[in-house]
Amino acid sequence: MTDITVHRPGPRAWAGLLICELKMVARDTAGLIVPIGLPMLILVMNASSAGRETIAHGRTAFDVYVLPLVFTMVAATTGIVNMPSFLAYYRRSGILRRLGVTPASPALVLVAQAAAGVLQIAVGIAAAWMLAMLAFDANPPVRVGAALGVLSLTVATMYAVGLIVAALSPTPNSSVAIGLSVFFALGATGGMFGGRDSLPEMITTIGQWLPFGAGSQALSAAWIGAPIEASNLIGLAASLVFGGVVAAVFFRWD
Repeated sequence: MTDITVHRPGPRAWAGLLICELKMVARDTAGLIVPIGLPMLILVMNASSAGRETIAHGRTAFDVYVLPLVFTMVAATTGIVNMPSFLAYYRRSGILRRLGVTPASPALVLVAQAAAGVLQIAVGIAAAWMLAMLAFDANPPVRVGAALGVLSLTVATMYAVGLIVAALSPTPNSSVAIGLSVFFALGATGGMFGGRDSLPEMITTIGQWLPFGAGSQALSAAWIGAPIEASNLIGLAASLVFGGVVAAVFFRWD
């Protein structure tokens, strides 16, 4: 009897796939401009209206409200709009199906795309932070560790929502359309188009449980050194689990 040994991809294969994903992201001009350029534009537009009034611990309204909103926007545009469109394209072109009959798993693409997205989010946040410091004298969060933890949870949750979009989108174009619709809907309830105080009470209540509002509010609390609301953390965690379950049930490789 012939012993057939199947060799799984090693670190070199993982690195090669990651490099390919990064090249794909770099070649997607719109995919670079939206998650990096749009948040920076929102930052500049809201800087003057936020003012330099000190809220607490030397942190201004710009620090507490604008920066968390911008950072959450970077994570949302990448996770909900960009990533699903790539996966929909891979499925439509048969790449995922072909990977399924090789020692490499289609899941490798998910991991590589997630890693490429995290790097893209890091670049977007770093660019916004540098602009905020140089142009508007931004201050770091009072609770840096809590802010990093909330940001990581927010990124994971946005990717979980993005996986739902990828699972339900039949084509790359529909993925972009659905992703943008979800992004703007979540952003509207989370204060992206105006302060949360200007929203109806019911929308504000809903927004603090949904990923965009929960992420930005939790970041604001960490920035000012205040306790993070349990509803924000529960909302992020619940969305993360829900997105993972729905994507696992409905995601198609071909």
